[in-house]
Amino acid sequence: MLYPDLYVNSLLDIPLGQLQEKNIKAFILDLDNTITEWNSNDIREEIGTWFASIRSQGFKACILSNNGEERVLQVAESLGIPFISRAQKPRRGGFHRAVSLMGVKPEETAVIGDQIFTDVLGGNRAGLYTILVVPIARREFVGTKFSRAMEYFVLRRLQRGRHRE
Repeated sequence: MLYPDLYVNSLLDIPLGQLQEKNIKAFILDLDNTITEWNSNDIREEIGTWFASIRSQGFKACILSNNGEERVLQVAESLGIPFISRAQKPRRGGFHRAVSLMGVKPEETAVIGDQIFTDVLGGNRAGLYTILVVPIARREFVGTKFSRAMEYFVLRRLQRGRHRE
C-alpha cells in the first residue's frame, strides 16, 4: 500500500502517452510540493504549461488537498480545475469524491503527489493508479517532516527499482 505505481522527479516527467495507453483520463493532484511550494499560491510557469498541456490532451484534473478551502480555491481557480479541500488524506472518501467530481471511473484515474503516507497510501487504498513525485521544495509543514523520516525506508526500496511496475 505504500509503493506507487510510478516514481518521477516532477509533474513534467510523467509519461502522459504511457498513461493514455493505460486508459488514464484524469489526475487527482496534491497541492503542496506537488503543484506549488508549501504554503504558496505561486504556480511556476512550467507547471502552468504542464496543466495547459494535459488539458489539450483531454485529461481532466482535480486538486485534492488537506488544506483549507480558501488556499486551495485560489490555486484551483488560477488553473481552471475543480478541487476538494480538507480531504483527510489518506482516507478514501476524498479520492472517491474527486473521481465522481471529474465524471471518470477509478481505473481511469491517477493520483499524483509528493507524500507516501497521504497521497500514495490514500490513492492505493482507493484502488487508483499512484504516481509519487519528488517534492518541489524542501520547506514544508512540520508534521510532514516527521512523515519524511518514515518515508526514507520506502524511498530506499523505490530508488533500487522495487516498485509495483
